[in-house]
Amino acid sequence: MKLSLFHRNCVLRFALLLAVLLTSCKAKKAVVAGEVDASLGTKKIIQNHYASTLDFDTMSGKVKIDYQSAETDQGVTVSLRMEKDKAIWVSAPLGIFKAYITPERVSFYNKLEGEYFDGDFAFISNLLGYEMDFIKVQNVLIGNTVLDLRNDKYASFIENEGYILKPKQERELFKILFSLEPQNFRVKSQQISQPEKDRFLKLDYGYQNIASKVAPSHVNIKAINEDDVRIIDLDFRNIEFDRKLNFPYRIPKGYKAMVSK
Repeated sequence: MKLSLFHRNCVLRFALLLAVLLTSCKAKKAVVAGEVDASLGTKKIIQNHYASTLDFDTMSGKVKIDYQSAETDQGVTVSLRMEKDKAIWVSAPLGIFKAYITPERVSFYNKLEGEYFDGDFAFISNLLGYEMDFIKVQNVLIGNTVLDLRNDKYASFIENEGYILKPKQERELFKILFSLEPQNFRVKSQQISQPEKDRFLKLDYGYQNIASKVAPSHVNIKAINEDDVRIIDLDFRNIEFDRKLNFPYRIPKGYKAMVSK
């Protein structure tokens, strides 16, 4: 089934929001790839992944976004602020576009269109074709697997100089694949597909060191929904950790709510 008219009209606006949710980095000090250890079992690989999780209280910086689809090809640099487990805040230049995400809500507005959205994570879930919440979004942006690997049984093998993890028992509607890089066990690639609905989401990562923290340096997103293909490239700059931040956000008066049609 194709996206509704409401979702098609929102894809371009929301692409900026989605792109920014995948955050991290500072000076261009790339993480050097390590070598895989064939002796590691699945349990140890998963333990190493969570032992190396990006540890922070707050994160802020800039994200350069390049967005491509059949309808448009454009780029923009936005400001990002994040408080772990609590808030993600995004602002385009001059506040033309702002977004504020918490565990309870997804909200953003567009000054050019004079409209806003304020609702739950069903909006993101519908666009991606996969059920999302705040923790899943946060996992994506810090280089964790979107799903908690400790809650299911996985098989592992080595491929393309990385550790591949697949559920031992495939989910009924989704196919899932995770690839972890061997140096720090961060996500190298993650894929979620829904073959019956021709939906496919793939995220590929590169990493760098920032103040002894390993964080994404770039993310490439490819989202396919039937014949609708969107590609988003992210380049993260000037990221800083654990500064005191505020999250100014208020939907302007007179804006029209974006509603499903």
